[in-house]
Amino acid sequence: MVARVLAIAGSDSGGGAGLQADIKTLTMLGTYAATAVTAITVQDTRAVSAIHPVPPGIVAAQVAAVLADIGADAIKIGMLGDAPTIHAVADALDGFAGPIVLDPVMVAKGGAPLLAAEAVAALAERLLPRAALVTPNAPELAALTGTDVADEADLLLAAQELLDSGAGAVLAKGGHLDGREVVDWLVSRDGNRRFAGPRIETRHTHGTGCTLASAVAAGLAQGHALDAAVAEARTFVAEAIAHAPGLGAGHGPLGHNWRLVRP
Repeated sequence: MVARVLAIAGSDSGGGAGLQADIKTLTMLGTYAATAVTAITVQDTRAVSAIHPVPPGIVAAQVAAVLADIGADAIKIGMLGDAPTIHAVADALDGFAGPIVLDPVMVAKGGAPLLAAEAVAALAERLLPRAALVTPNAPELAALTGTDVADEADLLLAAQELLDSGAGAVLAKGGHLDGREVVDWLVSRDGNRRFAGPRIETRHTHGTGCTLASAVAAGLAQGHALDAAVAEARTFVAEAIAHAPGLGAGHGPLGHNWRLVRP
């Protein structure tokens, strides 16, 4: 049977991030994508101009409906928006025993806030301990730990602090840090692993976090080990950036279908 992944996130009208990126990624990696929509955003490659939250009860009902019928081998969580939605999702996931990949989406690529400040504590309390993997970038890691993350050493230390707070494992993403390489650290109770790759100089990076988290969830749903799923996901994202279609005037979307593109 095909591996199933439930993506819980917001909708991106521009198609580059959120559920649209999740569905493209999960499909390209050979899994079945189901969804629970947490918010409808009005956005393009330049900015998020409006957000319409879905009522928490409807979000929870979507999760419950998918799990009761189709089921899921893994769950990817992205934009949640506020504390009531976080609590609703956490309650709906009671009894789910598979791996959860939590992407703590806080700010859009263009700078718009996607998580209320008062919701950070709810995220840390209700969902972080349930996650097999949390995938914060440097600013998100700083917000979750209350520490400065200015370089790779800070990234690793903050990831260890987040792990100690209850997460199953942490993939600390260093794309926001300076350097010719993009360095990520996978920190778990089994040890730490450093991933590094050349930085691709491009403005077409909208949805990289969503794509990476979904790609890891796909690997875990298919039974891959965590470090292997992370390595495969990083390769997928790098190729998707390299094959970006060049759309939009701002932060353009990735080329999620790069495996279908003929030279």
